[in-house]
Amino acid sequence: MGRPATRPTKLRDGYYIEVCNKNQNTGIKIHRTTKEQLFHAIKDYEKNKKVIVLGKLKNGKMEKIDVSDVV
Repeated sequence: MGRPATRPTKLRDGYYIEVCNKNQNTGIKIHRTTKEQLFHAIKDYEKNKKVIVLGKLKNGKMEKIDVSDVV
């Protein structure tokens, strides 16, 4: 065991969702490279978990994406 990191982690470019348990507020961030992989992950996780779409990260900035065609 060592000291915890003091600097925030740098996220890779791509699409991000946050997956939480149904009654929890905090979850884990999941990265996918393409939009098709993101939609597949959303369909897999939404059966048992609460899924929050964070958006697309490009050059360190998060952009909103339209996910209405997933449902």
